[in-house]
Amino acid sequence: MDQKKLCNSSFVPSLPLLVLLLLLCILMTNNPSSFGLASKSNNNNNNNNNNNSDLLASTMFSFGDSILDAGNNHFNQNCSAQADFPPYGSTFFHRPTGRFTNGRTVIDFISEYIGIDFQKPFLEAQMAVSNGSWKAYPSNGINFASAGSGVLEDTNKYFGVTPLQVQLQQFKTLLRQNHTDEKSIKKSLFFMESGSNDIYGYFLSIDNSSQKPEVYVQAMLTEVSKFVEELYKLGARRIGLFSLGPVGCVPARVLIGGPAHKCYGKMNKMVKDYNKGLESLVKDIPVKYSGMVAIYGSVYDVVQRFRTAPSRYGFTNVSEACCGGGVLRGEVQCGREGYKMCGKADEYLFWDYFHPTQHAYKIISKALWTGSTARIRPVNIKTLAYMTLSAPPSIN
Repeated sequence: MDQKKLCNSSFVPSLPLLVLLLLLCILMTNNPSSFGLASKSNNNNNNNNNNNSDLLASTMFSFGDSILDAGNNHFNQNCSAQADFPPYGSTFFHRPTGRFTNGRTVIDFISEYIGIDFQKPFLEAQMAVSNGSWKAYPSNGINFASAGSGVLEDTNKYFGVTPLQVQLQQFKTLLRQNHTDEKSIKKSLFFMESGSNDIYGYFLSIDNSSQKPEVYVQAMLTEVSKFVEELYKLGARRIGLFSLGPVGCVPARVLIGGPAHKCYGKMNKMVKDYNKGLESLVKDIPVKYSGMVAIYGSVYDVVQRFRTAPSRYGFTNVSEACCGGGVLRGEVQCGREGYKMCGKADEYLFWDYFHPTQHAYKIISKALWTGSTARIRPVNIKTLAYMTLSAPPSIN
């Protein structure tokens, strides 16, 4: 399928808020002057929290693609990669929020575990501050992720997405405008998940047919390495890099000639090579960057557990999308003309042709929050959040 056909079919190659009115009013009137430690959430239904008064990291900054995106693309008028229409968001928010799932994402669940409100999309916050409806940016962090984007700057540029490099520039803008400081950044958690769209695009584009997969993957890892180095220079000291899931198993594989009866092996081979390089990068970070702690979330392995023992995790279908159309419901985007819905979204691994359901995200987030080293290493996110770090060296 060529790119023009994909655009006309509203196809968005992308992997991977309910904010109480009272809290929104407080946010508009209290005028927090900078990113710092956020007030604790009143959400008490989370059993993963212990004594949050001891929590050192309660501000989060997220970068990447649709797996983490909280709705940035909705506020980008030039972007055609959208999920701002029903039935997206129907399970939890009961309205579309721009998230490419039926409810909360991994980052939303982590925010709940920490005890803070969900992070606002950067473009929404920037617009609100610029027009005066908000007096300042939220104090619990910002979400910069853009659905459809990649670690390579040209990935899906024809959809108007925001690549990782530009997301980093947006973060720098906050620093330049004094909306945060080095002390707050040092205490913050930084998360990045990106690369699935790059790899999917490799199999989609004829331009990459002459480029060896290993060369392409190395180019991706080089961009991630640059991203981490820049964050370190800006003061970041706690970072989580999440692996890609098995992209070759998403229902949308049928759109590019992938097999319907099994996963796309060649695509998953590239994914595993990228993940291996990403974990190697994480292992090198403490050596290269004094005082920085990095963790690797093995999302690929977690999702593969769903596929090998689905009933153990409450799934009855790990192949088809709950919402979509065509073969595997992977040929029509959820909510577009001709789509169909499953009866019970929580029993499906995939919500739409590319993205997990809220149920899947919840299990993944628990594995990342308190999981063993088989799922996240060298420590889990909860340990990282409570970890006391030494004073950072001066940055020249």
